[in-house]
Amino acid sequence: MKNLLIVLCILSVIFGNSCSGISQQTEKTENPVIENILSRKSVRDFIGKKVENEKITILLKAGMAAPSGRDLRPWELIVIQNRSTLDSMAAELPYAKMLNKAPMAIIVCGDSIRSSYWYLDCSAVSENILLAAESLELGAVWTAAYPYEDRINTVRKYTNIPENIIPLCVIPIGYPNGSQSPKNKFDEKKIHYEKF
Repeated sequence: MKNLLIVLCILSVIFGNSCSGISQQTEKTENPVIENILSRKSVRDFIGKKVENEKITILLKAGMAAPSGRDLRPWELIVIQNRSTLDSMAAELPYAKMLNKAPMAIIVCGDSIRSSYWYLDCSAVSENILLAAESLELGAVWTAAYPYEDRINTVRKYTNIPENIIPLCVIPIGYPNGSQSPKNKFDEKKIHYEKF
């Protein structure tokens, strides 16, 4: 019972202010969780403001609330806040240049020994982090490390992770520089209904 209350408290913090700043283009619903999902956007430009420790903890808890095949939870999360590390990684990772403006990043990694499908579970972790960031009025963007060997090696160089821990993605996180609108990605042509 106590664990259920803790989870409910965390969810209310995560999604409590999710309706603020929703774009005019976003469909309005009575459901703050759905509005938060529809409002999520990739943010690549940040102001210099530091992300508060309480918000970082919420991001990490939200990530680890993800579903996991056979409940193996093969994820490992690395929080990077060192300016020199962020700048060095920005210089070497081809699609993570925004790290040079982000005050922090979370690297989502998976244990390839613990689970052969670690990258599926870690993708769910990454999406939860991105949605939690949106609800906290933070900006974030998924930048791939896996399956690119050069990017994986760059992350390894700055984190010293063991060989069985594989970085899936680097998520730069911070307060957005300006407002941005989410993309409407709904496409009915990609929906197929069962035929009888």
